[in-house]
Amino acid sequence: MKQRSHIPVATYRLQLNRDFTFAQATEIVPYLAALGISHLYVSPMLKARAGSMHGYDIVDHNSLNPEIGGPEEFDNLVNTLHEHNMGLILDIVPNHMGVMGSDNAWWLDILENGEASIYANYFDIDWNPVKDELHGKVLIPVLHDHYGVVLESGELKLVFHRERGEFDVWYRNHRFPVDPREYPRVLQNCTNASGAKLDEQNTDLLEFQSLIASFSHLPARYEINSERITERNRDKEIHKRRLAELCARSPAIAECILGAVELLNGNPADPASFEQLHELIKAQAFRLANWRVASDDINYRRFFDTNDLAAICTENPAVFEATHRLVFRFMADGKVDGLRIDHPDGLYNPHEYFERLKGGVVDATKNSGNGSRYVVIEKILTGSERLPTEWPVDGTTGYDFASLVNGVFVDPNAAVIMDRIYRNFIDDEIDLDDLAYHCRKLIIRVSLVSELNVLANQLTRIALSKRRTCDFTLNSLRDALTEVVASFPVYRTYITPSEVSDKDVGYIRSAISGAKWRSPAADTSIFDFVGEVLLTRIAEGQDPAYRNAVTTFAMKVQQFTSPVMAKGLEDTAFYRYNRLVSMNDVGSDLHRFGTTTTQFHLANQERLSTWPRTMLTTSTHDSKRSEDVRARINVLSEIPALWRLRVREWKRFNRSHKSVVNEKPAPSPNDEYLLYQTLVGAWPSNPVNDADELKKFGERIENYMLKAIREAKENTSWINRNSEYETAVLSFVRALLNPGSQNRFLNDFLPLQRRIARIGLWNSLAQTLLKLTSPGVPDIYQGSELWDLSLVDPDNRRPLDYNLRQEMFRSLRESGSDPAGMLETPEDGRIKLYTTWRTLCLRQEHPDLFQQGEYVPLTVEGAKANHLVAFARKTETSTVLVVVPRLVAGVLSDRDVPPIGPRIWEDTHILIPFCSCSEKYRNVFTGEALELQKSDGHEKIAVPSVLAEFPLALCLLG
Repeated sequence: MKQRSHIPVATYRLQLNRDFTFAQATEIVPYLAALGISHLYVSPMLKARAGSMHGYDIVDHNSLNPEIGGPEEFDNLVNTLHEHNMGLILDIVPNHMGVMGSDNAWWLDILENGEASIYANYFDIDWNPVKDELHGKVLIPVLHDHYGVVLESGELKLVFHRERGEFDVWYRNHRFPVDPREYPRVLQNCTNASGAKLDEQNTDLLEFQSLIASFSHLPARYEINSERITERNRDKEIHKRRLAELCARSPAIAECILGAVELLNGNPADPASFEQLHELIKAQAFRLANWRVASDDINYRRFFDTNDLAAICTENPAVFEATHRLVFRFMADGKVDGLRIDHPDGLYNPHEYFERLKGGVVDATKNSGNGSRYVVIEKILTGSERLPTEWPVDGTTGYDFASLVNGVFVDPNAAVIMDRIYRNFIDDEIDLDDLAYHCRKLIIRVSLVSELNVLANQLTRIALSKRRTCDFTLNSLRDALTEVVASFPVYRTYITPSEVSDKDVGYIRSAISGAKWRSPAADTSIFDFVGEVLLTRIAEGQDPAYRNAVTTFAMKVQQFTSPVMAKGLEDTAFYRYNRLVSMNDVGSDLHRFGTTTTQFHLANQERLSTWPRTMLTTSTHDSKRSEDVRARINVLSEIPALWRLRVREWKRFNRSHKSVVNEKPAPSPNDEYLLYQTLVGAWPSNPVNDADELKKFGERIENYMLKAIREAKENTSWINRNSEYETAVLSFVRALLNPGSQNRFLNDFLPLQRRIARIGLWNSLAQTLLKLTSPGVPDIYQGSELWDLSLVDPDNRRPLDYNLRQEMFRSLRESGSDPAGMLETPEDGRIKLYTTWRTLCLRQEHPDLFQQGEYVPLTVEGAKANHLVAFARKTETSTVLVVVPRLVAGVLSDRDVPPIGPRIWEDTHILIPFCSCSEKYRNVFTGEALELQKSDGHEKIAVPSVLAEFPLALCLLG
């Protein structure tokens, strides 16, 4: 067996959770190895919140997730991978952790000790926010109602754990440890009762009184010099242990404490009875609040706007070490070969983190003889943005490629007419730049205003410290910062104390210009001030304190612009702008309508020269819709006239199914247009023959539409749900999918859908081959080796039938190449599985050809030249030719046939500039030997012969 390479030939992404564990992953390793996969690529597997279906809410970085499996099951998976010469790539989460609940020891310690916690610097908490009542505290927005209402209903319960000598406040499944220095508030209520039961000289009573004094003399949580923190954390545990031991030997004292607790917990019939509990809670390092308070007052940085995901300070070396210790141990033991870094744009200094990560990997693997490992990052690039070449990583997770290759199957010439169809349907015109700006601004003002307030407070301190800027008020600075961030052209910049790149200067100046342009104020100098601070130029020549304040602020803003862009663009604008929704996905540029073959070739050549190991993907767990759904919807760009006629009719057919909500039709025309495209893309491949199948499909569409309209935040939202509008949308979906001969919509929809599905199938097959042969490392999202018609999460986490896949694969291997049979029933998915298998086998046989081989765009000539993509991968010893069709509706017209043979491709041919006519190619998919022809002084290969029996060509020279 050849030595396993740490650089993947191809990866296969699995989402691990309680329903798909290490054991189940182990079972499919032989199948994946035979398919040609070199590395299993798994979602986070460290201990996450109980019941987590994604693993990104880690609560303990130093243990495995028990719901996925323990060390034995993990080792069995790794050993099985190694037996099949496969490796493991692990998704890690350095930006945030799961909090709330009762399972994150670091977070619970902060709630107990506040700034005096040994983990106080592990989380990104503003201990000195604008509100005085929150100084030295953490806002905890978990209550379902106002604090006073919840308190007086008896839902906040003080609990004494006698075996640990600890007090907690509990709310549902949330635990809030009580500050030990405040224990006397409870224990003091027991002294009189205990004295009545025990002799005054009783040693237990004396011990109890001594303990009360000891707890009260603990260093306060606002005493944050290291000596006092050490003293507090040492002594509080000693005192708790003494209290537990005392309760164990003195039932009388234990009973008295429990009685005091019961008294403090109050009686809902008597609101005044909760006063002592209220005072105890007020004295804690946490402030309990209604969940709606989070958007305004929360004082810890979150992952986006998710309250139970708190950002950690990985820039702190202690935090880095604590969160990467187990991962590095896995790498040192040879169990993990690579890493996927989640959300690096949330990090304080990504470049510094990558360098530190590289050093940790090298140290961990120095005894293996090769300290390099595969590392890709979840970086989303916008427009012409490029990954910084100085970062010591292998590339991105492939969103950029997914957008690029998807565009190959969108007709750029249809942009104007598709705009017109959409505009006429919704009776409105949408300006993309304006939409993106307003969506980002909405996110700032509704979801992330608390983070904005923290930054505005810091900026105000900077302004006040200099006489030329001290007149800028907190409100004006907050508004200016809002405008600048809402105008940001990229997810973030990467300014550090030592570097401000020219690109970052350009991005910030663009944001400042946009903010000024939209500002109605005559004096826009405040934007110039914000710009100078963000560029850190205002700190040049200033004292160290001022320089530090400016640099810290600029770097904190960078952590803010990223979630604003993500939530504003991906999770709002992408659900509002429905011109062609196959183009609305992570990494997409809404300004770009389709990808020309020239653009595709240039991007591939650039990738080979700069990031040859970057990941290539077409579906991910974050995709708004799967690769195969997008491939179908792309077809609409090829048949715009037909699409216009049909949606106009459907709108007329379904008018009676609409409701009126707030004097407007429900669903809105925009949501209706989204629904029609969704049905075109997600309709099952196999005929829906009974009411139960249609009902199951309908439930998926209902769930998707509910999520989509809430994400759009126009007629309803996650925060403020409009139940009347949501009900109207669900009723509309049910009416459209109601089976029966009287359903005019379905009767008209299904013939068109079947045609689109067949064309989309050829497009998706072509996309698969492009991904598997372009420069980079191809990734296959779980299950998508067959047709996968999934929508956005959680739809794309539905259980997969691996028995079906393995049986189908076994049959393929036994029967050999049968193109004609696969073309008769392409809907069953065998043809996609076959394409994937044969291409990955070639990659395994010729890894250097695909990892390092030259990328040569090939010229296509003839009547159907615009409907083909052709290129070669070439080394000194090997050459492979790749040919795929694109925009096949234009070559098939109304014929329901595969895009193969001379009737389709006529005189189209491909120029082969580097071969002679004496050389032959072998088509990997069909086994055919193909000869070159010479014409007009050029070596050529005829497309009708290349695509004679199979709609794709992968031809190896020799």
